[in-house]
Amino acid sequence: MADGLHVIVFANEKGGTGKSTTAVHTAIALAARGARVACLDLDHRQRTLGRYLDNRAQTVRRTGRELPMPRHETHDGESMERFAQLMASLAKGSDYLVIDTPGRDDPFARIAVQQADTLVTPMNDSFVDFDLIGQVDPDSFKVTRPSFYSELIWESRKRRAREDGSTIDWVVLRNRLQHIEAKNMRRVAEAMTQLAKRVGFRVIPGLSERVIYRELFPQGLTMLDSREFGEMGLSHVAARQELREMMAGLQLPERSAQPAFA
Repeated sequence: MADGLHVIVFANEKGGTGKSTTAVHTAIALAARGARVACLDLDHRQRTLGRYLDNRAQTVRRTGRELPMPRHETHDGESMERFAQLMASLAKGSDYLVIDTPGRDDPFARIAVQQADTLVTPMNDSFVDFDLIGQVDPDSFKVTRPSFYSELIWESRKRRAREDGSTIDWVVLRNRLQHIEAKNMRRVAEAMTQLAKRVGFRVIPGLSERVIYRELFPQGLTMLDSREFGEMGLSHVAARQELREMMAGLQLPERSAQPAFA
C-alpha cells in the first residue's frame, strides 16, 4: 500500500449489521475533514456502498451543490488481477481507503482484512450476532471460546505482523443498540468485554436503528449533509452525535486539520 495511506476495512460474515451504512458514513465524515478518501466495494451482488455513492454523485449533478465525494469502485468478485489493480489505483493519492466486504465468507475479503490498518466489525447488539466472534455458556452467559471468525482474524493479524511488523487495530462496533431489554444488553456487553481481553479487539458504540439512515440512501446523503437539505429534528441531532462519537471511537489517524462536523 502507498505511504501514508490508512486502510479501513468493514468486515462481518453476517449480513444485516449496518456494515455498508457505517462504512459510507465513515468515508464521507473523513472526506468532510478535507481528507482524500477512496472506497472499494467488494460486494458486487448487493453493491450497497457503490450504489450509495452513485446516488450521491447524482444528487450533486442534479442539485449543483458541492458535497464531500470519495472516489469509489466496485470489484467484480472474480478477478485477482482486477482486485490488485483497483487496490493500487484507489490507494494512489489517497489518505484513506475504505473497503466494504460482503456479509459472507469471501476470498477477497480475507485479503482485504490482512491489508487493514483498522478492521471494523459491526454487530447488532444480540447474542445471535455475538456468535460470529464467540460462544457463551447458555446458563451463565460466560464466554466459553472464540469463534472461527475470531480465530481467522487472529491469524490474519499474526500474518500481517510477520510480514511487515504492522498491527491491525480490530474494532467491534455495537450497532443498533436498543433502549429496552437492559438485561440482555448488559449480558452482551459483559461477553464482549470478556472476549475482547482474550482476542484483542476494542468495543465502541456505533449507529442506532433509525429510519433516517434508510431515507437518506436514495439521495446518497448522510447526517453530515442534513443541514444542507432541510431542518434537523431532535432525532437528526441525536444521529449526528452518534456519528461523532463513533468517529472519535475509531481513533483514526488525522490526515487533515479541518473539522468533520460543522
